[in-house]
Amino acid sequence: MKHLGLTAAFLCCTALPALASNEAWDSVKEQLYGERAMLSGEGIIAIDAPYRTYDDARTDLAAQIKAPPGAQIAKVTVVLDENPMPVSAVFDLETPQPGFYFDITMRVNGPTPMHVVAETSDGRLFVSETFVKTSGQGACAAPPGTDPEIALATLGQMNIDVAGTVQGGKLTSLASRLSRMDVDISHPSHSGMQMDQISLLFIPMRYVENVEIDLDGAGFVDLTGSISLSENPRLGLAVPQSTRSVDVTMTDTSGAVSHVHKDLAGF
Repeated sequence: MKHLGLTAAFLCCTALPALASNEAWDSVKEQLYGERAMLSGEGIIAIDAPYRTYDDARTDLAAQIKAPPGAQIAKVTVVLDENPMPVSAVFDLETPQPGFYFDITMRVNGPTPMHVVAETSDGRLFVSETFVKTSGQGACAAPPGTDPEIALATLGQMNIDVAGTVQGGKLTSLASRLSRMDVDISHPSHSGMQMDQISLLFIPMRYVENVEIDLDGAGFVDLTGSISLSENPRLGLAVPQSTRSVDVTMTDTSGAVSHVHKDLAGF
């Protein structure tokens, strides 16, 4: 299991001079990558994010990544610069791949640049950015949508669905021989900034820390999460159409572990 110590970037508040003048991004970039060079993600990373969020607490953010010639994608990091925990999701590919697609439901706490960083197997870093406007709902401190006791009763339940193909988008070649897999996770994803509406006390932080996904008995990708994950997060990934079984193991910050297996022989 791989971790980047997301809590170290919890209150990071500076950029790729060629891409953005953003103090928060500069700080995160320095903590994660030091002085390593960052290359433009044009033609490598295509981000799909709304111009303005419809629901700040549950926003679909997606990206397609295509490795440059002679390389493979080994790791993908999603940064919401102005979120309280800006390093919002990290995907570690167990076996580097020529391409990678993710679609994930996130909290977007306020207007923010969004950066997606792809690290290739030869150690190069590619980055693309966009800007996401919000509806002013303050997602990370918004009250939970589910009663905490009810949420705890179903915590860790997961559902896997594999159907259809990945939509083409800007990097259409990634859709070749790939199916879309969705993993729905029942979890309150408490940010530590939310207040119980009855006791008026803050609800302790508890979120999905790690999601390990195996395909056909072999490691595929490990996701390291953060408080940026929405309540009951949904994760979409591109998987080979030849996949016949999926295993998903979820671990949260309180040590709860759940596992689900699904055979896909019929799809």
